Amino acid sequence: MIKGSKINREQLDWVMEQPMDVQLSVLSNHLDICKVVINSVLQTAVTELCGERYRHDGSRLTRWGYNPGSVRIGAQKLPVQVPRVHDTETNQSIPVAMYEQMQQLPEQKEEVLQSVLHGISMRDYEQVSTRLLDSFGLSPSTISRQFVEASRKAVETFVQRSFKDHNFTALFLDGKHLSGQQMLIALGITDKGEKIILSVIQSTTENSTAIKQMLSDLIARDFTFTGGLLCVIDGSKGIRKALEQTWGAQAVIQRCQWHKRENVVSYLPEELQEKYRKRMQQAYQITDYHKAQAALIEVGAELNKINLQSYHSLLEGLDETLTLHRLELREELGRSFTTTNCIESINSQLVKYTRKVKRWMDSEQRYRWVISGLLEIENKLHRVSGYKQLPRLTEAIAKHLSFEPISTNNAT
Repeated sequence: MIKGSKINREQLDWVMEQPMDVQLSVLSNHLDICKVVINSVLQTAVTELCGERYRHDGSRLTRWGYNPGSVRIGAQKLPVQVPRVHDTETNQSIPVAMYEQMQQLPEQKEEVLQSVLHGISMRDYEQVSTRLLDSFGLSPSTISRQFVEASRKAVETFVQRSFKDHNFTALFLDGKHLSGQQMLIALGITDKGEKIILSVIQSTTENSTAIKQMLSDLIARDFTFTGGLLCVIDGSKGIRKALEQTWGAQAVIQRCQWHKRENVVSYLPEELQEKYRKRMQQAYQITDYHKAQAALIEVGAELNKINLQSYHSLLEGLDETLTLHRLELREELGRSFTTTNCIESINSQLVKYTRKVKRWMDSEQRYRWVISGLLEIENKLHRVSGYKQLPRLTEAIAKHLSFEPISTNNAT
């Protein structure tokens, strides 16, 4: 590993002349690359003033050593050696204009936000930077202030953004526990298959009152869908009640098959859990609604003799775990919409962004961290699997609702 101090005056051609292990060492750190690029630019500027090195053509401007300086890259100050230019006629130093321009580069606080979110605590950030990059000018308090400012702006943007340019086909709702408090997250799927994190609220439980308020806020921000909306949930009664009160029959419920399966087998002896886990999974993989239902009822008949709690757990809301089967889209869209995996994946990523928080101080801090993390995650989300089949989902829901009572109000 080459030390950062070794490249304080080196340029790009120096990198190319080094052995492969040294090149890889430098290339592994983007700030080291920034250093050699800065050095190359400064040397080019000096050459334009003084001519090529070691030429004696009578020029009044000559190279005159170096002065210590720094250039800010994002939120990071990098120490550099600034070439001095001397005017032999006036016996004065000439400023290098290119270095002065570099001094005017704006600070990009978003990079501080990303660095903190990606797992480096504020105090560790200073230690790592100093050890590896010969950097300076960053203190834990500075990083903290910049992160608070950036994350507050992220929260403000998140809670105010409108969804008027999107039409949604599905909605995922799920809660994530963080230090004794539950953050309930809403994820929308557009008719183009895009995943958009819609809202997050803090609540001790998944109670219908808080969730209904969240849904009302989404409607106020122009959350719309055509005809009906597939709502994928884990079986929470509070979430289901809020959906029914908000959209009535237009909220077509798909219960998570994974949660159902795990609830059922949790009542069984350990030696039987894997057997019935596989049996239920095999039943859910059947694409025909009636055959899948029959297979699950057969499993239930066996569970009725083994454990009544497990049997009743299977029957409770069974048909709602087969909604995509009834819509005849299990094969095309089952990977995306028969479980809450889409939002569970977001929850697991959120843990990576928030696990460095040693102490949750207040609700405002909790929202800043969670929403900042969610926005980072959203930027990397891909479209749902099978998104080209989403027009068929809209048609199937409309057909399904033609046999169901439809609410006359979009919200209550």
